[in-house]
Amino acid sequence: MEDSSEDHAGCSTPSADSLEYSRTISEVSSYSEHSCLDDAFSLGWPISAKSTTTTVRSPAVLTKLGMKQHCDLVPSGKPNNEEEEKIAELELMKERFSKLLLGEDMSGSGKGVCTAVTISNAITNLYATVFGQCWRLEPLSPEKKSMWRREMECLLSVCDYIVEFYPSVQTLPDGTTLDVMATRPRADIYMNLPALEKLDSMLIEILDSFENNEFWYVDEENVSANGDISKSCRKVIHRNEEKWWLPIPCVPAVGLPEKTRKELQQKKDCANQIHKAAMAINNSILTEMEIPETYMATLPKSGRTSVGDSIYKYMSTVEKFSPDFLLNCLDITSEHEALEIADRVEASMYVWRRKASMNNSKSSWEMVKDLMNDGDKNQLLASRAETLLLCLKQRYPGLSQTTLDTCKIQYNKDVGQAILESYSRVLESLAFKIVSWIGDVLYIDGSVKKP
Repeated sequence: MEDSSEDHAGCSTPSADSLEYSRTISEVSSYSEHSCLDDAFSLGWPISAKSTTTTVRSPAVLTKLGMKQHCDLVPSGKPNNEEEEKIAELELMKERFSKLLLGEDMSGSGKGVCTAVTISNAITNLYATVFGQCWRLEPLSPEKKSMWRREMECLLSVCDYIVEFYPSVQTLPDGTTLDVMATRPRADIYMNLPALEKLDSMLIEILDSFENNEFWYVDEENVSANGDISKSCRKVIHRNEEKWWLPIPCVPAVGLPEKTRKELQQKKDCANQIHKAAMAINNSILTEMEIPETYMATLPKSGRTSVGDSIYKYMSTVEKFSPDFLLNCLDITSEHEALEIADRVEASMYVWRRKASMNNSKSSWEMVKDLMNDGDKNQLLASRAETLLLCLKQRYPGLSQTTLDTCKIQYNKDVGQAILESYSRVLESLAFKIVSWIGDVLYIDGSVKKP
């Protein structure tokens, strides 16, 4: 069963908490209902009109609960707060489950998006609901933490039923062996999902550790009302105009104790490693996704046209290619400009790969001639474009998704890949936020301690 979130806040690039991959697999859907009527039908017993009318529940109960096993939650009197919360939670789950089945098409006309896109959107929206308003190093509220764990558990439970077949041998009680096809979790889910759940748990633990902080935050709008503290904070940190709403971290006048600074640095290093791990998983999943035909149809005929004359000249002429040197020469001033270059380089990479594959499909004599010129050159340029793209993403870890990545997510129909991609993407975003927040505090502390 899946559920999604209603709010839609933004994280650029563009999440269950258990340390072990041990969710139970229920053989009966929790949305199904078992009654004595089911047993009667299965055994072929005759059912009288009287028995039918007495076992049917009232519409009011169906509307409020929807499941027989929860009938005991509502006593004859007025429900208490805990019971009301359970009823409200159940109603919310039913609503989200229905929207997932409808593919986000509330008209029910079958024009909704596919299941993979629906689950991907659900995870993204849930992340925006829980973490979209988190701008400080502090523990999550119990309500948000409970929502994150509960709803992610439902969304990830789909992976319990995504399996692959493999040949196996079954031994019968009499000793006879049979060749059968058994099932096991699909390889990509078996490898990546436990890792993502562990990364998720580690990030929540990092946030929970910031309970009694020796630093604090001042809202930008309240800076003028906070006197000297605000002025000292303004002196050492300057917010980008695009991030004016973010609170400003402050430290004591003498700075943070050395022990606290070391702990902050350790947490920052840990979050940075989590970010790299989540990004690696996300990149591997995106690489495995099929390239939509719509993207290939929009590619230019020439890779040089896509990447530009200056970049093409360096990539095609130098013997020893250095992507770092090329990026330094480009003098990129913003992430928007970096994303534009990434789109152009990625498009040219696939243009050159397509040309190289076309050369390899020719006859043997033609291939021998072409390998001396265009064939080898296209493969070389495609390889260098891939290296340049990787270096660009490493230099700008907070870079938004490229046009190809967005297109893959939009047209992907593999539910398992959709879950792994969206889960790793939101964890990558959260880890990057934590690294940035800790970096701000350390920067202010270093500035305060400067003579």
